[in-house]
Amino acid sequence: MPFKHNAARRHRIPKARYRIQNWPAHEAGLKRRGDLTLWLDEDALIRWQAPRRGTPGGQAWYSDAAIKLVLMLRIVFHLALRQAEGIAASVLRLLGQTLRVPDRTTLNRRSRSVAGRQRKIVPHGPPQLLIDSTGVKLSGQGEWDEEKHGRTRRSWRKLHLAVDAGNGETDACLLTGNAADDASQLPLLLEAIKGEIASVTTDGAYDGEPVYQAIANHQLDPTPSVINPPRTLAVPSMENAEAPSQRDRHVRFMAEKGRMAWQRATDYGRRSLAETAVGRYKAIVGPKLRARFLPA
Repeated sequence: MPFKHNAARRHRIPKARYRIQNWPAHEAGLKRRGDLTLWLDEDALIRWQAPRRGTPGGQAWYSDAAIKLVLMLRIVFHLALRQAEGIAASVLRLLGQTLRVPDRTTLNRRSRSVAGRQRKIVPHGPPQLLIDSTGVKLSGQGEWDEEKHGRTRRSWRKLHLAVDAGNGETDACLLTGNAADDASQLPLLLEAIKGEIASVTTDGAYDGEPVYQAIANHQLDPTPSVINPPRTLAVPSMENAEAPSQRDRHVRFMAEKGRMAWQRATDYGRRSLAETAVGRYKAIVGPKLRARFLPA
């Protein structure tokens, strides 16, 4: 009987209804999602052809800006090199331009030199770095080819990112083999950071005194704050108990007040911004590498 009473009572609870109050603005927003607007700056058209140089060798026909534009179209629309060449030619044709478009061979060769160039970001203060890594597949045969011919190619690479918690920008990145340890790549990421660092936040894979020592060696004064969750069975070190290290303080705080209290006290939840950057990369660039050579 109590079960029937509760069931009948649940049926009397009205179902929640959500009505859109601003339907015209909502409908206009849905339409804008399918709107495609392409424009080229006049300066980009002027600098489309590479300037002449006085050094020996052949003269480059296309500038770095032209190469970057075609590669950007390729990344945004997830195209192959030939398709990127075609869409760039169609855009210039629709704009009434008679400029030549880089062919796929030129794009493949020039991409190695322009890939490592990063835009300059205006600093807003010492960055609060968030470190994370993810796996990126190698472009190989499809699943049908693997099943029919047995050509398995399961190799992949690791992408290491250092994201600034203040603005969400990627301050440093590193692409390594799949056998590279996350903690061993931290010093290389820090070398790419110019200026003072406020803090470094990582996940449990970076736990260990070598990571704390590497951060301290990178910047001695002031030493950045390291927010790294210790392992579940971690215990404080027996050395220098009167002046405990940052890791020992984390271990003691977590043992006294628990892991969740430690996360709230250290604002560990902001590390999700690094995971967001990883998801943004895979949504825009894709989960696979598109170049054969590592610099590209």
